[in-house]
Amino acid sequence: MAKIDQACLVIVDIQGTLAQLMHEKEVLFAQTAILVKVFTELDMPILWCQQVPKALGPTVKPIEVLLSGHRPINKACFSAWLNEEFRTQLINSERSQVVLCGIESHICVYQTARDLLENGFQVEIVAEAVSSRTPENKAIGLDRIQQIGGQITSVEMLLFDLLKTADHSAFRALAKLIK
Repeated sequence: MAKIDQACLVIVDIQGTLAQLMHEKEVLFAQTAILVKVFTELDMPILWCQQVPKALGPTVKPIEVLLSGHRPINKACFSAWLNEEFRTQLINSERSQVVLCGIESHICVYQTARDLLENGFQVEIVAEAVSSRTPENKAIGLDRIQQIGGQITSVEMLLFDLLKTADHSAFRALAKLIK
């Protein structure tokens, strides 16, 4: 279960032409945008990765505009963990829990989750904020992540896990995001 003082959000490669090929891309974009708003409102760290942006293009606008205070981590490796800048930022965040969203579920998201788990992080994958080009590959990626110890969650489940109570100062503002 993610906690405000222990979790960070990692956005994996929701960019360019590849993002446009994702199964249910509108859901992916909308739910990722909600995650960014939640983590921003709660002042929780966000790490934003892009896979070879010169080839694939930039992060899609509906998400990029919400990340104006952040700088993308450009990578060539499929697992974000293999990127030195990513590892440094994650370790310096002093967070032990990683909430993952992005594409593709069975490639970059899976490999990042696997490497994070192998290096002692708790990992939660937000089911409606990850995708692949086919629903089958999304399911395979999520199944494999769960088999190796990752947890599957939803935007709504995560939000209420973080807030813990309707008395939280951000409850009203954040609850509006899921209605």
